[in-house]
Amino acid sequence: MNSIKTTTRAALLLGSLLIGASSALAETVLHRGNAGEPQTLDQAQTSINIEAFIVKDLYEGLTIYDAAGKIVPGTAESWTVSDDGTVYTFKLRADAKWSDGTPVTAEDFVFSYQRVEDPKTAAKYANILYPIKNAEKINKGEARIEELGVKAVDEKTLEITLERATPFFLELLAHQTALPVSKASVEKNGADFVKPGVMVSNGAYKLEAHVPNDSLTVVKNTNFWDAANTKIDKVIFYPVDDQAASVRRFEAKEMDLAYNFSADQLERLRKAYGDEVRVSPTLATYYYTFDTREAPYDDVRVRRALSMAVDRDFLAKEIYSGSQLPSYSMVPPGMANYGEPAKADFASMSQLDREDEAVKLMKEAGYGEGGKQLSVEIRYNTNPNHERVATAVADMWKTTFGAKVSLVNLDVASHYGYLQEGGKFNVARAGWVADYADAENFLNLSVSTNKTFNYSKFNNPEFDALMKKSYEEKDEAARSKILHEAETILMKEQPVAPFLTQADLWLVSKRVKGWEDNAANEHLSRFLSVSE
Repeated sequence: MNSIKTTTRAALLLGSLLIGASSALAETVLHRGNAGEPQTLDQAQTSINIEAFIVKDLYEGLTIYDAAGKIVPGTAESWTVSDDGTVYTFKLRADAKWSDGTPVTAEDFVFSYQRVEDPKTAAKYANILYPIKNAEKINKGEARIEELGVKAVDEKTLEITLERATPFFLELLAHQTALPVSKASVEKNGADFVKPGVMVSNGAYKLEAHVPNDSLTVVKNTNFWDAANTKIDKVIFYPVDDQAASVRRFEAKEMDLAYNFSADQLERLRKAYGDEVRVSPTLATYYYTFDTREAPYDDVRVRRALSMAVDRDFLAKEIYSGSQLPSYSMVPPGMANYGEPAKADFASMSQLDREDEAVKLMKEAGYGEGGKQLSVEIRYNTNPNHERVATAVADMWKTTFGAKVSLVNLDVASHYGYLQEGGKFNVARAGWVADYADAENFLNLSVSTNKTFNYSKFNNPEFDALMKKSYEEKDEAARSKILHEAETILMKEQPVAPFLTQADLWLVSKRVKGWEDNAANEHLSRFLSVSE
């Protein structure tokens, strides 16, 4: 009998070990290359897409983008809109919970949106929620936080009142700034609420570990309302801003996704990996910005001359292998409610004629042949593509004007941190990806009161007045005309010099299923699966 008991016990033990082993083997892991280290995981402080990719896996807003880049219900299962388009009533999902098992409530959203607009928070994207009644006044210290047009009708009903009808409001709610935080967690933990082991999130995943400049790991949130349909158990984000290293890791099968590979590798990669190489046109503009606070960049002649001397066709064809298109407008083409953007007046000229005109303008400003030598420092975020663009532009300015040009680069977080904090510069590389499909999103960057993203510190009362007028105009065609007038001024003054309409470059392993290219560049891990 003893031997039978021993055998039975051994069999049970072996069985449990096998079950445990098969369970461990069954864990599905997605390895995501993420093109840089996030500055923060606090949704109120995020400002770049590599942060958004992470926080949107951790948190879920009222609305979200699905795999195809379309707006669909998120934490809100449904909503109604008043006839005049100014009052939205959202019904939260009954089974929407935080990762600690507590319910997600309307009060959490009230708290989160008030937190974003509170001047003490200094949220970088506070303007995203400005359509909400009193949001801008609160953010500027002109109204009390309690006056924000957001109200918890009951635990699962949220009412949002707007200043005016905003056709793209549902898209704004899918932005990372509009992601909720757990009121209980933030009040208990303060700034530490973003740390692994502390963070309470309501998305498909929860934060497990973060080793800066190495990896960030999120694991499936079993309390997520749609956990049953979340196929990937663990996602590891790798902040690899070295594009060559990113490609090597993809080729070594260490990463399933690699974002923003070097465009000069496009042809080679396509030959080697076929449809694993994704080039997805997007609503995004690659541009240089001039610091208008400092001479000579406060002179419109200098800005226009420098912009005109840049051969955008060369940048698009030779540096980006045709994966991006030359651009002469701040607003990219493809906005259904805007039409053809307002291009710079030199867009129709040949490049040789542009250069001749640029030399004349620079001479009028006292630089170039017979005048002073122009010294220019170009700042850009570390990236082979940006380095090649900067080197090419530097050569164009040296050849055209005899300018002395130097290059300075920083990692992506430091580069944008410097610009957003108002650091002085000559010329800096920047890029903007649409937060929502509306021309206002690109033009608002240059409004004088936009302290975070108006890197050039452009201040033009006529431009500001047109932008203000556009917010008050309810007729879509009339509003579009006003925005075109504003863009015409911007392109005449050239505080920003658009170079390229961008495409997103991804490497997507064959083992990743459910991936869909989309102009919004939205790819939540919960909509993906992996197979061997």
